[in-house]
This record gives sequence, structure tokens and C-alpha cells, in this order.
Amino acid sequence: MDKEYILSFAQKLLQVDSPTGFTMHAIDFLEKEAKSLGYQTFRNQKGNLMIQVKGKDTSRTLGLSAHCDTLGLMVRSIKENGYLAITPIGSPTLPTLDSEYCRIYTRMNKVYTGTILCQAASKHVHPDAGSLERKADTLEVRIDEIVKNKEDVLKLGISNGDFIAIDPKTTVTESGFIKSRFLDDKISCACLFSVLKTLKYENIMPSTNLIFLFSTYEEVGHGASALPDEIDSMLAVDMGCIGLDLSCTEYDVSICAKDSSGPYDYQMTSDLIRLAKEKQLCYAVDIYPMYGSDVSAALKGGNNIKGALIGPGVQASHGMERTHYKALENTVELIMSYITKENE
Repeated sequence: MDKEYILSFAQKLLQVDSPTGFTMHAIDFLEKEAKSLGYQTFRNQKGNLMIQVKGKDTSRTLGLSAHCDTLGLMVRSIKENGYLAITPIGSPTLPTLDSEYCRIYTRMNKVYTGTILCQAASKHVHPDAGSLERKADTLEVRIDEIVKNKEDVLKLGISNGDFIAIDPKTTVTESGFIKSRFLDDKISCACLFSVLKTLKYENIMPSTNLIFLFSTYEEVGHGASALPDEIDSMLAVDMGCIGLDLSCTEYDVSICAKDSSGPYDYQMTSDLIRLAKEKQLCYAVDIYPMYGSDVSAALKGGNNIKGALIGPGVQASHGMERTHYKALENTVELIMSYITKENE
């Protein structure tokens, strides 16, 4: 695996704001990169990006998915004092947003910066500055423009329904950690593009046809609900959870046996575990009761597929997340092993 490529790719993608419903710039970025690697792309009506790769057995097609949409906010209303009331997109851990920088995207293609703050923001003024619950009704956006009232904000072109993107604060440490918001699931997009690069540059033909799918509505539950008819099995690549009684760490590839949508396909999951053992990868098998994936959405959408879920271990999901380069290595190695395995 090309370490410089995957880390550079991840950092660039993480800087592209893409809250669910506002993913066009991220999809454009992915499409440009795919074409630079020599692949043709197509999109469906939902804006999902797809890349086809021919395999040895053309009678079967495996879908490989990762989602490029992230958590975010939207302008719920404009307050009389010129601050913005918010509504969440997806389920960000709201207390972690207090004091974060953000960007407001208007429908007129203007971009403004701001800060997300609690209504009791000043310790010198508010007696409940340290105790007020941080939630959608108590968080607001302070715009970095001279605005004193609602009318001033409206003159900027900011309106209800405008998207608010949160600064990811991406950092890669010398010790190999990747710290950023929205590793869920842009780090998995980086893993899949590492696979695409390896297939192309090393002239590797997978065992079956592949369709790489980069979805745009996963964080709200229907990312890959509509699939191309030829896909008969699907491997979602999404972050592995860490904490409580879970086995996964920031260095592992997670293999999810069951999440909120139920158990994943027995044979696919068993094959992934077997391959992880054979390749002596650092891996964990876990159950995620508060989790759903693109495979979950595809099955609920009525697609006639079987599916499995893997991904790099990510700590503090939906907050300030962190993983390690070793998790990316293990994830990419497992994907490569799975897509090149011969039929048994």
C-alpha cells in the first residue's frame, strides 16, 4: 500500500465540506481522482459515484461501498440578534461542537465563516456557562461578519435551510495517528481509492466484476438504498467502533457480525474472518447495536443481495475521531484479499 498516497488523499478529501445533502464537491473530487487513475465513472440520480472494474468471473458482481457524506448542521432560523439557530444533519455528538469553527454555504454560492457556540458562552457573564446542556436548542452560530440583527444577516444572503459545515481539524501525527472529524467515512473512501490505485498500477484483475460505490446519504440512512441490478453481493467499508465491550482498536480492521439492521451474511463474514487469520492481520469481530451501513440501506431498499461490513477502527465516532495508519493497512489488505480470492 502506498502510504504517502492514502494519507495525502485522505487529508485532501477531509478538507472538502460535504454534509449530507451537500456532497457535490466531494463527489467531484472523487470523480476527478478516479479519472486520473484511468477509470470511467457514472452517477445515479442520488449523486452516488460508481466505478466499474472488470473481473475474471463476469457472471458475478461485488459492490464495494464507502460514504463521502458527513455529519453537519443546517440553518434552522435567523435570530433577532443576528445569530443562527441550528438543526443537526445526521447525529453529531452535539456537546463536542461547542466552540468549533464552521462555514455557512448559501444558496447563492457565497461562503461565510463562523463559530458554533453555546448560548451561555461567557464564563464572566453566564452563571451556567459550564453546566448548560449543549444541544440543538442551546447551540448557535456566530457569523464572522458585521451583523447586529436579523436584517443584516438576510442582506448577506444567508437563509433558512443553508448548510453549515464543521471544520474537521485534520491532523496526521508522526506516530501514525490520523485525527479529524469525519473519518467516518472519508477514511474508508481513502482505503477504497488505495485499492483502485493498486489494481490499476499493479495490473491486478479481481476474481469477479466490481462496482465501487461512493454514497451520499449514508448518515441519514438511505445512502446505498438503490443499487445497479448486476450487484449480487456487497461489502460496505465503514468505520469500526471502539469502546464498552468491543474488541476493536485503532490499529485493527473491524469485521462486523451484526448491527442494528441484523446479522450480516454468514458466508461473507466467515470468509473475511478466515482471510484475516490467513494474512495474520490485526482484526476484531464485533457487534454494533447502534450502527447501520450502506449494506443495511441496500437490504432495506429491497435489493436482492448478500452483504458484509468491515472498516478501520475509529475512536470517538461522531465526535473528534482518531484512527491509526495500521488500521488502514489492515483494512486495505483484507479488501485486496477478499476481491482476489478464488471461488471455493
